[in-house]
Amino acid sequence: MSQLPPCPQCNSAYAYEDGSQLVCPECGHEWQPGATVEAGEGDKVIRDAAGNQLQDGDTVTVIKDLKVKGSSLVVKIGTKVKGIRLVDGDHDIDCKIDGFGAMKLKSEFVKKV
Repeated sequence: MSQLPPCPQCNSAYAYEDGSQLVCPECGHEWQPGATVEAGEGDKVIRDAAGNQLQDGDTVTVIKDLKVKGSSLVVKIGTKVKGIRLVDGDHDIDCKIDGFGAMKLKSEFVKKV
């Protein structure tokens, strides 16, 4: 039986296969086997909700209705965001959304197009 790699997020040894992806039962992280990118010194790999690696300039879509803090506006599911910029911090995507202006998003709520 082949040895499965540990979870890249929490290093749990209990990862299991689910179709073509690997799943961690402890933290719920899902990733593609063999697609783990080793981050070099100071490099941080940011992935979308599906596990795809994001880069500056990518186009993404929102996968969940997101309330805009401080207003009654809502960014609807399926909203396309072009030309993202990756930054450090809790909200790791800087972008401009038509009708909303400049905004920060978490990568867990977007999917690469």
